[in-house]
Amino acid sequence: MSGHSKWSTIKRKKGANDARKGKIFTKIIKEIMIAAREGGGDIDTNARLRLAVQNAKGANMPKDNIERAIKKASGADADSYVETTFEGYGPGGIAVFTECLTDNNNRTVASVRATFNKLGGKLGTNGSLSSLFERKGVFTISKEGISMEDIELDLIDAGAQDFEDDDDTFTITCAMEDFGSVNRKLNELEIEPEEAGLKRIPNTTKTLDLESARKVLRFIEVLEDDDDVQNVYHNLEITDEQANEL
Repeated sequence: MSGHSKWSTIKRKKGANDARKGKIFTKIIKEIMIAAREGGGDIDTNARLRLAVQNAKGANMPKDNIERAIKKASGADADSYVETTFEGYGPGGIAVFTECLTDNNNRTVASVRATFNKLGGKLGTNGSLSSLFERKGVFTISKEGISMEDIELDLIDAGAQDFEDDDDTFTITCAMEDFGSVNRKLNELEIEPEEAGLKRIPNTTKTLDLESARKVLRFIEVLEDDDDVQNVYHNLEITDEQANEL
């Protein structure tokens, strides 16, 4: 299992508290709003919105919250968000790729730069990490009521490349161009992912000692707590022993 997947598992377990769940809801609502703003409020004709709503349901967001976000995005006074990214290195030379949705780019730049500067990171130029990360489709599904043996071949035929077995979930990875076909196959199998999307997967990873890994994860956590930050990707390889400690 990749370090990033282990960190995702740690986040899911930490995400049970109300404060963390509120942050998750805020990020999902922003994704729903920008998807509805760009492609309209009909999930049948707007693939990005359909995926955002799917992720909202996977995070147990109340239906009313989802509907309000779509309705608000359709209004004349809706917030206007833009997508921006930051690339650089965190403590220990760990590569970090940050995706943001913001209605105030100056605020976001200042905030992200401050986090890098204060916590031992160094911002680079956009494109500097292009060779270190590859965009892939990633699906997280609950194990409840599912036998991977029964569906694995169907998913491979649809383009799935890798399967990871966690305590209570399966993670399925595919090439970016096969994301749609794997998503459709899951729908055909009546499996609704807890989370699905295109993510930046590191081509190479780096291991650090436990204390250095703690500093990196603290750095990532501070970035993720920024209201303008949607996703943070890194190439830290977390060992099984470190995952247990963390």
